[in-house]
Amino acid sequence: MKSLKKQRRIQVILVVVAALVLSTGLIGYAMRDGINFFRSPSEVLAEPPQASEVFRMGGLVEEGTLVRGEGETVRFSVTDGGASVPVVFTGVLPDLFAENEGMIGTGTYVNGIFEATEILAKHDETYMPKEVIDALKEQGVYQEPGES
Repeated sequence: MKSLKKQRRIQVILVVVAALVLSTGLIGYAMRDGINFFRSPSEVLAEPPQASEVFRMGGLVEEGTLVRGEGETVRFSVTDGGASVPVVFTGVLPDLFAENEGMIGTGTYVNGIFEATEILAKHDETYMPKEVIDALKEQGVYQEPGES
């Protein structure tokens, strides 16, 4: 009788472990495309990613580079003060998107151009994403809000 209870416990434990392993594997598989790593323009140019890799890139929209094409296609460059990467985006830009303002884009780097699928802009006068601030500080071009 005792060995039957012991055997049943072992079976339940094995089923629970198998279910945990399976669920962990399914979660990892589902998130494989959802994890986007952040890079600054300097990092993108130093080590260009594969054309199939989706990642996030951020910095300041370089002044004088914003060109609106036909339809919803927009071209501009993003800089962190040390390097500049051309960007092409087809879609509707956020209302607060402008030159010399912070932005983060999600997309791929193909043939020297960052092809963005999503563009995020700052949400108020002083906000800038932490990753962008860190990249700008690394290049020595970041100024605290209120400084001139």
